[in-house]
Amino acid sequence: MTTSSSSAASRPLTRSEWVSTLPPWRRLLAMLNWRPVYDIEQRTKQLEIENKRLAALESRLDALLLNADSSSQTPPATGSN
Repeated sequence: MTTSSSSAASRPLTRSEWVSTLPPWRRLLAMLNWRPVYDIEQRTKQLEIENKRLAALESRLDALLLNADSSSQTPPATGSN
């Protein structure tokens, strides 16, 4: 049995698809809405993606600011007064 991980990564599972992957005892708990694990997992994934995106933007901004600081500094004095 083969599964396509690329198709699973390209779009998130719907709640019904996610529930169908659970073992029977956990499916029963999910149907009873015992704990909203699916929603928590999806929100956690979204937050992780957002954190990675923000970290990449922050590093780009830091590089730009560092570059701007180094180019705007005055050259050191040569010592000839």
